[in-house]
Amino acid sequence: MHKVLEVQELSFGYTKEKLLFENLSFSLKQGEIKAIVGESGAGKSTLFELVLKNLQPLHGKVLQSSKISQVFQDPYSSFHPSYTLLNQIQDVASLENLDSVLKSINLEKELLYKLPHELSGGQLQRASIVRAMLMEPELLLLDEPTSALDNVIQLEVMKNLVSHLDTMGILLITHDMDLAQWCADEVIKI
Repeated sequence: MHKVLEVQELSFGYTKEKLLFENLSFSLKQGEIKAIVGESGAGKSTLFELVLKNLQPLHGKVLQSSKISQVFQDPYSSFHPSYTLLNQIQDVASLENLDSVLKSINLEKELLYKLPHELSGGQLQRASIVRAMLMEPELLLLDEPTSALDNVIQLEVMKNLVSHLDTMGILLITHDMDLAQWCADEVIKI
């Protein structure tokens, strides 16, 4: 399995006097899940911004696959309010495997013809995961992907994501240490 992400001696802070992390190094291969855990404000979401190259590190490097997809913690911020979910999904992904992905994540196809505000937070988060999966990423970034879901759906969604590890590596941000320990090959505390 090849590497889909390599973080080399990464240092970052919004001020040089107060670094969020210093000399952080890890790699992620296809077939692996690594979980990033830490308190609020520790820099977990900032790490994703660095991986996506939306921020530049003070020191170090981030080398990543070119096929990246992500799921945000707040699904309402990841969809445009004026377009149906299906329009937004087909703008970035093939719909070839839509039915099987919808079934695996327990989401009704009719919901994709609605606007984002017409769905519950849990339904919209699952639609966000469907979109990410249909993009066929090699690297999937998940920022608290199951926080809006009840426990039963949360387990179904995570089992489904784990079942796709043959094609990708997953970097997961979570506050849920039980979830991190259950699914991750390594838990990285920042």
